[in-house]
Amino acid sequence: MAQVKRTELTVRLERAILVGVLFPNSPIDHEDPLEELARLAKTAGARVVERVTQNRTRVDSAYFIGKGKAAELKNTAKALNANVLIFNHDLSPAQVRNLETAADIKVIDRSELILDIFATHARTHAAKVQVELAQLEYTLPRLTRMWTHFGRIDGGIGTRGAGEQQLEVDRRIVRRRIGELKRNLAHVQERKSREVLGRSGEFCVSIVGYTNAGKSTLMNALTDADVLVQDKLFATLETRTRPWSLPGGRQVLLSDTVGFIRDLPHHLVASFRATLEEAKNADLLLHVIDAASPAAPEQIAAVDTVLEEIGCTESARLLVLNKSDAAKDLAAFNVLAATHPGSILISALTGDGLRDLANAVSTEMAKNVYEVSLSFPAADGRIYAALCQRGEVLSRGFVDADVHVRARIGHKYLNQLLSDFPQVAFLPDSPHQPAPKEDDDF
Repeated sequence: MAQVKRTELTVRLERAILVGVLFPNSPIDHEDPLEELARLAKTAGARVVERVTQNRTRVDSAYFIGKGKAAELKNTAKALNANVLIFNHDLSPAQVRNLETAADIKVIDRSELILDIFATHARTHAAKVQVELAQLEYTLPRLTRMWTHFGRIDGGIGTRGAGEQQLEVDRRIVRRRIGELKRNLAHVQERKSREVLGRSGEFCVSIVGYTNAGKSTLMNALTDADVLVQDKLFATLETRTRPWSLPGGRQVLLSDTVGFIRDLPHHLVASFRATLEEAKNADLLLHVIDAASPAAPEQIAAVDTVLEEIGCTESARLLVLNKSDAAKDLAAFNVLAATHPGSILISALTGDGLRDLANAVSTEMAKNVYEVSLSFPAADGRIYAALCQRGEVLSRGFVDADVHVRARIGHKYLNQLLSDFPQVAFLPDSPHQPAPKEDDDF
């Protein structure tokens, strides 16, 4: 049978059959094992008409599910007038080609589906560059089965929204385009790094978590940021940073980040490193969890895996158990709270627990705080204003033309203060003194 020709390149309004394989070592899913895939398909615009699962001891190297099951899916697709098979796994190029030939229908794997959703939701230049790079790097080894024109606005899963111009899919052109995108992304990364560096004197908090855990709702509740909130996966792709006022008048910078998901495509994580720069350099991570979901433990593990991949393993973090308003009972919340001591129970939607969260963040800020005695010219009011903004002034006095201040301040802000204002000096009675500079002379 001839290979399926992909002339219809979109799954919007297409009728989809979801396919999943359960292996002996598959993680236990407390919900329908294809429920998350169904939500992904719905977000991409497909209409799910059937869900098919199969138990196997190992992967079939040629068809993933076996040739007999592929033939069975062909009959199912014909009976339901389905347009696409969406697999809850990553498939090799050969497996996709064999499945499309045997089932006589378009086949999409999990990574292509996620990449397509990212492409659909990308709005800013940075997001579009990052998504297109991930798509092309995923596509490159699969060119033998791809269609003739890649970058059409109505492109299908894995290609939709990746560029306005026609792009002939061959290895030479794709590699050249990947090179262009990487150079463009390097500029995006450099600009983002400068933005993050410019906030080095501020306490930065970054919201991370599984997609649709309520991160954007929490961002809006804490800062009135007016971030788009939708009951869809990956509704937020661009990072937004807003000031957040804590009890006592202290202020931090709060950033919302792209949501994570299990088995997030590697190319996507690599491409979105610029966007994830906020999380990597944050002083504190708020790991938001949909604690009402039966799959919360697995989602926590998935987020931890991505955080490890981007280098956030040493970052301080607070677990935020969100959606207490959606819980039928608090038993699941109590189990999570017992498993993760120090976690905060909240509802970003109703505002319950937000004061507890703010107090917990204030406590984290108080860690590694130094008490210092400083002297600086009284005529320069900027120094005192910066000290009040970044720390807590305990006492103040005037000696000749100088101000003597005793204050509590975080080490990060202290270093920034000393860098911004070289005229600031430590008094001899300061409880904390700067480390002596190493003498290079032997």
